[in-house]
Amino acid sequence: MKNERTDINKYPSKEEMMETMDIKTINDRVQAESVFVETAFAEIGKVIIGQKYMVERILIGLLAGGHILMEGVPGLAKTLAVKTSAEVIDAKFSRIQFTPDLLPADLIGTMIFNQQNSQFMVRKGPLFANLVLADEINRAPAKVQSALLEAMQEHQVTIGDGNYRLPEPFMVMATQNPIEQEGTYPLPEAQVDRFMMKLKITYPSKLEEKKILDVMSGLEMPKPGRGAISIERILSARKAVAGVYVDEKIKDYVVNIVFATRNPAEYGLKDLAGMIEYGASPRAGIYLIMAARAHAFLRRRGYVTPEDIKSIGMDVLRHRVIPTYEAEAENISSEMLVQKVFDKIEVP
Repeated sequence: MKNERTDINKYPSKEEMMETMDIKTINDRVQAESVFVETAFAEIGKVIIGQKYMVERILIGLLAGGHILMEGVPGLAKTLAVKTSAEVIDAKFSRIQFTPDLLPADLIGTMIFNQQNSQFMVRKGPLFANLVLADEINRAPAKVQSALLEAMQEHQVTIGDGNYRLPEPFMVMATQNPIEQEGTYPLPEAQVDRFMMKLKITYPSKLEEKKILDVMSGLEMPKPGRGAISIERILSARKAVAGVYVDEKIKDYVVNIVFATRNPAEYGLKDLAGMIEYGASPRAGIYLIMAARAHAFLRRRGYVTPEDIKSIGMDVLRHRVIPTYEAEAENISSEMLVQKVFDKIEVP
């Protein structure tokens, strides 16, 4: 009887079999829905040389329904990458150049008086687009920056007495220059927290830069396949991304990471206790799961692994973990703090 019981334990339980079947179903759906991914990278790659990290994060934001803040010096193809992505996805693209004299109405729109019928009518602003590029967002004053809050969180704007829904998908990609701070308005924490990811865009490699010279210095600029991917395809893929399986151990891993940024001493990080002014918000954990699902989707997997969390973790957390003055005085950045948390928290 003892041997029989041991043999029985070798077989998976009914619950384990059901879970395996569900994951297989999810995996098959992801495989079917993600066939456009290679096309997206290929078409965008005709114009954007290198910068795979930036292009991939733009697609993650689009698939997960999150907004992106991009920080990098001028000339790194931030604007071109966003515009090219919009062309490939057949999405409506809008670029807003943020300046100190910009007004909220310049973003969301305003009411205008129609003399023909003696009535006020709504003139919608450039926010009514699928992909919105907020160029140099920190050059506009706080009242303009705050006009984005409702749009980013609720996907709607208020004009006059009415609320107007923004088109789906709706995604804000903001850029800021890290080396030029004169005449800028730092983004408030409430604004920064609305961004799913903050990207640090770096210079291309020597080989990539040589290829950029060959491609971009000709008489004609390369063009991607306009409308190669439909909006409907992206919206359908979003549903598949939302269904990507996340194990309970992965959720515990995410919760431990977030809590370690708030109470580092409880997780064996006593040296960080005086280094972190504010830890990650609950939105950080939500965005970690959402972005990790999209990251797995791009790799045509129907389940999230710890590697997915680690791959997008820095982008989700770097702008949510605020160092103290003491940490800044010792040149300890938020990236260093986040990396120490990831190094310490046990991977499931």
